[in-house]
Amino acid sequence: MTDLSEIAEHMDVYGADGVHVGTVDHVEGDRIKLVKADSGSGRHAGHHHFIEGQYVAEIEDGAVRLSANADVAVSHEEEADGKPV
Repeated sequence: MTDLSEIAEHMDVYGADGVHVGTVDHVEGDRIKLVKADSGSGRHAGHHHFIEGQYVAEIEDGAVRLSANADVAVSHEEEADGKPV
């Protein structure tokens, strides 16, 4: 796993397919907390989602690159209470 301490606020997060997943709010433990603006719509709107650090493949050119495609990474996002999205 990549050293999550290298991840900074406002870095863009991309899936392995190059699709934008979100923007880093900050790292909390072993998870990346995304900004609320990336939470989607409906019941998911207006609160933070998290990406598990195990999905980080690398940090490159000021961006976080995941080992999973964006659609897979988003399907594994968690809400603040740790429940799947």
